[in-house]
Amino acid sequence: MPENRSHRGKRTIKLTVAIVPAASARPAADPVVFMEGGPGGDAIGAIPFLVDSGVNRDRDLIVMTQRGGPYSEPYLACPEIDRFNAQAVGLPYDAPSTGRLLVRAAKECRDRLTADGIRLSDYNTTENAADFADLRKALGIRQWNVYGYSYGTDLALTYLRRHPEGIRSVAIDSVVPPQIVSLPWAWDSAQEGINAIFAACEAQPRCNSRYPDLARTLTEQVRRLEANPLTLTVQPPGGGNPVRVVLDGGALVNLLVTNGGALPAAVVPAALDELAHGNPQRFAQAQAAGAGTPVVPQAHGLTQSVVCSEWAPGFSESDLLEAGRRAFPGWPDTVLAHAPQLPFQYDLCRVWNVPDRTAIQRVATFSDVPALIVTGTFDAKTGASWGPYAGRTLPRSTAVLIPGISHFVVPQSPCAQSVLASFLARPTAPDTGCVAGLEPAPFILTPDPEST
Repeated sequence: MPENRSHRGKRTIKLTVAIVPAASARPAADPVVFMEGGPGGDAIGAIPFLVDSGVNRDRDLIVMTQRGGPYSEPYLACPEIDRFNAQAVGLPYDAPSTGRLLVRAAKECRDRLTADGIRLSDYNTTENAADFADLRKALGIRQWNVYGYSYGTDLALTYLRRHPEGIRSVAIDSVVPPQIVSLPWAWDSAQEGINAIFAACEAQPRCNSRYPDLARTLTEQVRRLEANPLTLTVQPPGGGNPVRVVLDGGALVNLLVTNGGALPAAVVPAALDELAHGNPQRFAQAQAAGAGTPVVPQAHGLTQSVVCSEWAPGFSESDLLEAGRRAFPGWPDTVLAHAPQLPFQYDLCRVWNVPDRTAIQRVATFSDVPALIVTGTFDAKTGASWGPYAGRTLPRSTAVLIPGISHFVVPQSPCAQSVLASFLARPTAPDTGCVAGLEPAPFILTPDPEST
């Protein structure tokens, strides 16, 4: 692919494409093309989840790396940021000294990438979408179906808006609407996902009896830890040498937003109750999970180029703080000044120094191509209500809300897998019957320390 389509004939880049044959002996002619999250996630690494979810049951599955992503050339990895992230589990989450280390790591990565001749401004969603449009033509595919999750939904909607030719249907999972995504938006999603977990506990009589008023408990713990952070040495959940971790209010919130893996939603009420009674082990172990080196590092160079050109501009640090205060009144400003998952982002973007692209990118997609919108109620990264929000300009869309599921819904939900399969077979009339009656799984309950 050309690195920059307005300068054809100049520098080119290479993207890896994998084609997973359909499991069916008589597959449909229109394949599914997958768009990974991130930005900068490992698209190739998602293949096992997609196959296990049956995405290639009746159609070939096509997976391509995003420009700059893992298995592309160039690969915009930032080992400098990976080393910082491993170190950061033992640092105060939102201390200015921590921010200076992150910004220094980002600047070192940026300087190295640009010294190699890489134009970071060319690593954006517009060019990513054009790559997929060119891929369809290169493979000689007349029509295909698009499935994207997380940032891949931002990419899929951009692709649909700019290159509608040859798109039979679009499925978006854990939705990032391009017209709304910003740093303040992250607080809206965090509030929706966390409050949904608490409301689900309240709706289960045993959970509600055992863990009453979780919202108040969380506020108390955020304030307590921010005033007096805990420093602990714990073994990471996957084993290995003990790791020093710091738990402050910002770290606690970030762990709740990224729920899953070491801290699934089912244990959140128990973990908060244990923390309130002096046992921070679950949160400390979840924090320690970030100390390792990722097997396939995220392409932070692509992440920052997209975030700093498309998500951060147009809103100030005070806008971000106000959004945090609206979402979680009573929490310390030191916590609310940082977007979940993206601390010190404005400082980082100042050194990353890519042009503002919001006029091109922060645009709604209007399309009558059939669309399936899948969201999970426990998703605190991309709140569930943003799926129907994106559907307002997709008149032939079907929105499905899966209770008790967090980010990247389809691999976690057999019902969502069934709905997706039925949508691919009949995009204008998917069978959503399995959704009726779904409820979140029971939360994990622990003995009450005050009754023993």
